[in-house]
Amino acid sequence: MISAALLVAFLPRIARLDFVRKFKVGRWLPFRARQVLDPHRGFVWTARAAGLIAGVDRYLDGAGLLDWKLAGLVTVAHCEGPDVTRSAAARAGAEGIWLPTALLPRFGVRWAAPAGDRVTAAFAVGETPLELELRLDGAGRIVSLQFDRWGDPGDGRFGWHRFGGEITGYAGFAGLTIPSAGRLGWFHGSDRWEQGEFFRYRITGLEPAGPAAEPR
Repeated sequence: MISAALLVAFLPRIARLDFVRKFKVGRWLPFRARQVLDPHRGFVWTARAAGLIAGVDRYLDGAGLLDWKLAGLVTVAHCEGPDVTRSAAARAGAEGIWLPTALLPRFGVRWAAPAGDRVTAAFAVGETPLELELRLDGAGRIVSLQFDRWGDPGDGRFGWHRFGGEITGYAGFAGLTIPSAGRLGWFHGSDRWEQGEFFRYRITGLEPAGPAAEPR
């Protein structure tokens, strides 16, 4: 018989994901993307939008980076530094909803249930604190999420702003049922949500990339 401890040790904490849908850079553009994700340590996201713009977003070794080019030649966006790092770290942690085995308490995640239809998951990614607020349906599946994320959503100054979105679909991959489709952006839950939404996704594939590491 396999012990519970051994079974938990082989639950994945890292995954490779494939995405399609669209994001907004002035206007909505279709994209395809692939990502390697460890919600506690970082991510590397590579994507191509509208067939012409390609780039990478990442949080790796405690540093964030955003670098996008048109036709591989003209820089569309390039950002790095402490503000980008703090924002990217929160993104890494929040995307743990796509790999729920990485959000077990054994990895330092503190769960609470402030209401019957809401739970919170609190932990830190590097030096960045994160508290996910998840609203659930009657079957216990996530229907929306919100958290405070460091960023500059268009007002010219970095600061803590509300970030989140709505889950619109579920799918199963490698034995995991995950929120495979949704809408994400700044100011979720406020009258600025329509302005702040910038990412609509659908996950088309998920492949666990290894067993869970030992808790830190």
